[in-house]
Amino acid sequence: MKRYLFLSFQSLLAIMFFVAVPGNANAQNRDRNYIKDCIRKYGECRNVAITKYNGDLMLYGQNGWAASGCPKDLTNALRELHDDNEYIDDVQLTENGRWLILYGDNGLQWNDIPYDLEQQLREWNREQEVITSVSFNDSGDWIAVSKGYIAASSPEIQDFVAEGMEDHGGVWATCVTEDAIVVVYEDGYRTFGEVPDSLIDALKETSINVYRLKIAGSSWFFSDGVSKYNYRM
Repeated sequence: MKRYLFLSFQSLLAIMFFVAVPGNANAQNRDRNYIKDCIRKYGECRNVAITKYNGDLMLYGQNGWAASGCPKDLTNALRELHDDNEYIDDVQLTENGRWLILYGDNGLQWNDIPYDLEQQLREWNREQEVITSVSFNDSGDWIAVSKGYIAASSPEIQDFVAEGMEDHGGVWATCVTEDAIVVVYEDGYRTFGEVPDSLIDALKETSINVYRLKIAGSSWFFSDGVSKYNYRM
């Protein structure tokens, strides 16, 4: 990216807080190795969904996927979309097992996402607005992006995204976790919270057009959504 902005200010602190989720490091390491092995096995990766404790998955090809430790209803939904030959574009997965799949021509499936986010997505779908990015956490914070609009769970997050657009152009990718926000724009990015230094360095140097971005603790992944990607797990 040509330009970047790292933010760490108290005015946004009220919109986010860290939630500890029971788990163990061995399970986390096993899942990370599984995903890394799958990336090496298939030789490609369009996108991932990674968590600290609640499983991980990767997407490849038209609708190929591989997962470890993920909720059964999520993997069942992915299996049905694969069998129906639907294009699987993006998967969001939280530490508490909430999930969302963006597929096909503006298709959406989800489980237990924030109510106001659900209403926004339904409205955009009725208006045939193309949804390009959805990210949320278990605390009710979220950002949704369509071809024509940007919506968020609070005025603070909305302002955070909008201020970046003034300096860096249109929004390409967003990532909202329990302890971090990252927004990637046409010509830069903004971060808040506990964002890995290695990710900031990678975004600063990359030549990839970042349309997909995921963070889980110190692990991260970004890609152009097609064939180019970078990750640290």
